[in-house]
Amino acid sequence: MPEFGLIIDGRKGSADEWLDIRNPATGELVGQCPVATRARLDEAVAAASRAFKSWSMVPDQERVEAVQKIAGVIEANAGELAALLTREQGKPLKGMGSEFELGGCIAWTGATAALQLPVKVLDDSSQARVELHRKAIGVVGSITPWNWPLMIAIWHVIPAIRSGNTVVIKPSPYTPLSTLRLVELISEVLPAGVINAVAGKDELGQAMTEHPGIQKIVFTGSCATGRKVMGSAADTLKRLTLELGGNDAGIVLPDVDPPAVSEKIIGGAFLNNGQTCAALKRLYVHESIYDEMCAALAAAASQIPMGNGLDENNLQGPIQNKMQYDKVCSMVDEAVAMGGHALCGGSPTGGPGYFYPLTIIRDVSEGCRLVDEEQFGPALPVIKYSDIDDAIERANRSENGLGGSIWSGDLDKAAELAGRLECGTAWVNIHGDIRPDVPFGGVKQSGFGVEFGQEGLEEYTSVQVVNIAKGGV
Repeated sequence: MPEFGLIIDGRKGSADEWLDIRNPATGELVGQCPVATRARLDEAVAAASRAFKSWSMVPDQERVEAVQKIAGVIEANAGELAALLTREQGKPLKGMGSEFELGGCIAWTGATAALQLPVKVLDDSSQARVELHRKAIGVVGSITPWNWPLMIAIWHVIPAIRSGNTVVIKPSPYTPLSTLRLVELISEVLPAGVINAVAGKDELGQAMTEHPGIQKIVFTGSCATGRKVMGSAADTLKRLTLELGGNDAGIVLPDVDPPAVSEKIIGGAFLNNGQTCAALKRLYVHESIYDEMCAALAAAASQIPMGNGLDENNLQGPIQNKMQYDKVCSMVDEAVAMGGHALCGGSPTGGPGYFYPLTIIRDVSEGCRLVDEEQFGPALPVIKYSDIDDAIERANRSENGLGGSIWSGDLDKAAELAGRLECGTAWVNIHGDIRPDVPFGGVKQSGFGVEFGQEGLEEYTSVQVVNIAKGGV
């Protein structure tokens, strides 16, 4: 069994306490995670602070080349990382699973390397030259979740490094091993201290958000935890980027052919077994095609093989942990008790692992948790509507606002309706399609700040204006 360690100042370190990390498909031990103390966190922050003094002054082209080297290292070790990711997270190797996630890591790293932060000239007159500079902030603290542990780590740390910051990252205690190994590999091509990894329980994350040596926190996770992050970061006035939960609504217009779009809707809903913030979480379907759409969705979902992700024939894995598994079970049971009908799935499969079949629930509406809350699992409620204005209002009633989608053959009408959705990203005839060159973020309780693209890179900088008077002293 490989040995995993904390990565601090370019060195691999041990700990006095360890967490057992188990495969959610089998319960088998994958490895042990070192638990960092507050003292080890202090060491990591101190190392990042020292490294920042030089890394922030490195010529921009050298940072570009460093990030390109990181992409190469990830690609060279993608097979090892994907297998480890499947074993600790549960997602399959194939399909939209671990190999897909590693491909995303490589693509996002390469795209971020190509971004620039040029000086913007605001005025260049006979009286003055005024320039706007983007400067690195300092030490960035990254706190990542268990659903896409490597991809989201890359989303956090690569723009931080590219823009001249240094990083201390803490992965989820459910999926720490692949992140520790990733950081170990990245640290081999960076100066010591530019990237550091600590691991441990939830209280370590709070220690990071409170730490006076960390200037910015990037957090991806639940809305409830995001509020705690914001509160504990207040005393030190940290910069924050919060990508929080979503309860994304899709609205299907009556001109849609249900069998033609069912697979795309299923793909948007059950990406990573539904354990994706921007997955489609509730689907509003016009009454004229409601029965046909429900049947088409159930038929499409029933064809997707589920099982141990190390079996390359499987395209869906287990729910990652028991807490989330119990939540999904409870929400589906409540929906059925309130009159919902499960067209496929609807109850645990039994046996080892946290497996829950892909589930389509019809005849539900607002007032049950499966519609009103983020289920973050393989259960999609399908809700009937008759009036499009009412459907838009119901979709917008959620306190969340991460993504949403409109499904229609009339692209102009669909685009107009998409603009009425209260969310950070509105898709037409697709859901959950994110790109490294397009900003992504939420509104309302789904957080603030954006990731990806030029706007995402600028989130890791502060603005300095240089105002030069030309009239002489």
